Amino acid sequence: MLGLIGKKVGMTQVYDEQGTMTPVTVIKFEDNVVVGKRSVDKDGYEACVLGTVDKKAKKVTKPYGGQFPEGVEPKQFLYEMRDFDLETEIGTKYGVELFEELKFVDVIGTSKGKGYQGVMKRHGFGGGRKTHGSKFHRANGSTGMAAYPSRVIKGTKMPGRMGGERKTVQNLKIVRVDAEKQIILVKGAVPGTRDSVVLVRRAKKK
Repeated sequence: MLGLIGKKVGMTQVYDEQGTMTPVTVIKFEDNVVVGKRSVDKDGYEACVLGTVDKKAKKVTKPYGGQFPEGVEPKQFLYEMRDFDLETEIGTKYGVELFEELKFVDVIGTSKGKGYQGVMKRHGFGGGRKTHGSKFHRANGSTGMAAYPSRVIKGTKMPGRMGGERKTVQNLKIVRVDAEKQIILVKGAVPGTRDSVVLVRRAKKK
């Protein structure tokens, strides 16, 4: 797996030589530093730990700071990546240059939280008749059975908390890689709000 931790800046649009407009999401990267390694002998699997964005010294507790080797500044965001495609050493830094040869990526992030929502917004229910006096407009209707099993089946679509979940959007096309500004432009939308942290990795299905 090949990937980096980045920050979603927002969305914009770009035009190609034919004048075709493409909506894109801008993802910015700071240096991703290898802050740790996992080995088969010690941990049972191989992985490298990437960190990005320096954490303020006054906010670093001793237990948190103890996981960083000498000479590596404590990082605010960490991600453990298994089967990293490159040979890594503690302190090695990576940037958007990793994506210059890639055409498609998967983006993992936390979706926008929408609070407590009804079944029409949360699950796409059609609702009842809109006519006067129907008394059934946006309700979810019957949820259980009077006879066996006389309970609500687990997993029934009902109102509840919506959003704020880990989501993966696959096979997003890389439109542009800017090594100078350390940003990439990917076609389409990615999970999360502006300035939220996302993981961009090589597309698994491409």
